[in-house]
Amino acid sequence: MTQAVLQGETTVFRDIFSLAKPRLSSLVLVTAGVGICVAPGTFSPAQTVVTLLATFMVVGAANSFNCYIERVSDGLMHRTRNRALPAGRLPPASALYFGGVLTAVALPTIAVVANPLTAGLGVLALLLYVAAYTPLKFRSSLALQVGAIPGAIPPLMGWTAVTNEIDLNGLALFGILFCWQFTHFLAISLYLKDDYTRAGIQTYSLVFSEVRTKVMISFSMIVLIVMTLLVVPMGLAHPYYGVVAALLGFGLLGWSVSGFTTRTTGRWARQMFLATVAYLPLLLMALVVGVIKN
Repeated sequence: MTQAVLQGETTVFRDIFSLAKPRLSSLVLVTAGVGICVAPGTFSPAQTVVTLLATFMVVGAANSFNCYIERVSDGLMHRTRNRALPAGRLPPASALYFGGVLTAVALPTIAVVANPLTAGLGVLALLLYVAAYTPLKFRSSLALQVGAIPGAIPPLMGWTAVTNEIDLNGLALFGILFCWQFTHFLAISLYLKDDYTRAGIQTYSLVFSEVRTKVMISFSMIVLIVMTLLVVPMGLAHPYYGVVAALLGFGLLGWSVSGFTTRTTGRWARQMFLATVAYLPLLLMALVVGVIKN
């Protein structure tokens, strides 16, 4: 009996934690951590750990609120129908409570341990994701552009946590993540097109043609390459970082162009998505190694 109770409690805890979408939120630890690593100035290991965890909590809160708002549409998609809310394992209000607790703990922590500017960026990311991006997904493909903003804020938060200012180098980090998300999510919109159709989410590939979506993927890759190389003349990174960034970028661009000749768009789009997942940590690792600190 005791074992059954413990298993039940473990399942509930796992479901509550899943509201934060930990795999998605873990990307924040990487991108915000890169912002901290490449920023000029000093930031203690304790400050780094606490700031990263608090930033993770902000994103977890946004995801929890998102789970509440999208609980019905999640139940219509094969990819998400087994989540805790659409599957009925948790009451919908639990997502609101969990998100509220995370928000109440994380934002003051960032303000105290880092600075109010970084906490303010966290507030902006949270509001844009929950109040703008999430409802807009069901109305317009412009949700992609809006959603890319909060998704690109974590590395800028890492930068401002150390520097306490928003400057061109910090904005360059923001720009890299902003552009990367277009390639990443446009590929997702192609290979999960059927799921998004069932849920009524107005992804780019549903509003426009597959060919136009592929054009946008390639175009966004070109812009991304420019953004990743721009940090070299800006003095943020050594030229050898630029070599790695160019090789990674043109390799991914080549794969994006191959989509115009494929007969299996879904398979190619999934491979493109996976390629973007591999590309980002390699690029960020190169940036951390090749950074020039003043």
